[in-house]
Amino acid sequence: MQKLESRGLVLFNRNYRENDKLVKIFTEQAGKRMFFVRGGGAGKLSAVIQPLTIAEFMMTVNDEGLSFIEDYSQVESFKEITSDIFKLSYATYLAALTDATIADGVTDAQLFVFLEKTLELMEEGLDHEILTNIFEIQVLDRFGVRLNFHECVFCHRVGLPFDFSFKFSGLLCPNHYAEDERRSHLDPNVPYLLDRFQGLSFEELRSISVKDDMKRKLRYFIDDLYDNYVGIHLKSKKFIDNLNSWGHIMNKEDSAD
Repeated sequence: MQKLESRGLVLFNRNYRENDKLVKIFTEQAGKRMFFVRGGGAGKLSAVIQPLTIAEFMMTVNDEGLSFIEDYSQVESFKEITSDIFKLSYATYLAALTDATIADGVTDAQLFVFLEKTLELMEEGLDHEILTNIFEIQVLDRFGVRLNFHECVFCHRVGLPFDFSFKFSGLLCPNHYAEDERRSHLDPNVPYLLDRFQGLSFEELRSISVKDDMKRKLRYFIDDLYDNYVGIHLKSKKFIDNLNSWGHIMNKEDSAD
């Protein structure tokens, strides 16, 4: 048991017993922890246990079992995200993906800052789909997946119209397409963008602009990567996929208003 003060982001909460709640918080200093909140946050904690809330938490952290929130300050919420079903869906997926990325209790301050900054940029109005793609690509290594989207796996040449091979877990240049009859047949801009996504800084994120057709191609291929190399299937991701089929109806209704 230790007393700790750390910045944290609420990933989710759920009911526990009749009136209490369990709240999963990703903290900068102590990793992900599950907190017990008596009374379901009906008191002073109600403002700070909602998903996608960031605050400075004063905590009692236990290595085994549940931890406890003693107090908090500097509460921040993402009002633009939570008022938009599309942004909220993507932000919720990022929180769930983060939860799947590392084990509970493992400190990863770099991942915490990356998630926080991604949500801040989404709140500012940057493209939530592309921000999500960049996050997905940059956290692959935390699943033990390290892919090179920069050079051919055979001759190591760069700057060519590459395709991706699941057989060789890397890129093929035109001279080596024949090495894999089942290569992905990608638009060459897909591996080009993924190469950029792997090393983008936060400031560079502000200048990224991708057309809708390319977004669809990126989404399809990144889904293939996660299916083949990661193997997780999150409910929040399935919800995003369903947005493609009925989300346009909501957009039309908003336009009519």
